[in-house]
Amino acid sequence: MWFAIHATDHPDSLAKRMAARSEHLARLHTLQAEGRLLLAGPFPAIASEDPGPAGFTGSLIIAEFASQADAEAWAGADPYVVAGVYAQVEVKPFRKTLP
Repeated sequence: MWFAIHATDHPDSLAKRMAARSEHLARLHTLQAEGRLLLAGPFPAIASEDPGPAGFTGSLIIAEFASQADAEAWAGADPYVVAGVYAQVEVKPFRKTLP
């Protein structure tokens, strides 16, 4: 089943985010290679593709996992969690309807 992983960043965590970014992206690339990634991306703090020092307020990942527990375990082991970027992570089942 698909699961939406919605994460909220700690304030002023841009430096931590950038330091852990390559490890974070590597895990997403693995999901993509396995055909289990629907989408992933950050929420810019301002309406800009590159928010610069304004940074980001969180992330959204929609990926396929065998169970809620598997999705939660995967999300909990994210390098952004380990590095202290994410203040909160919520995992919910997601049903893709469109497109």
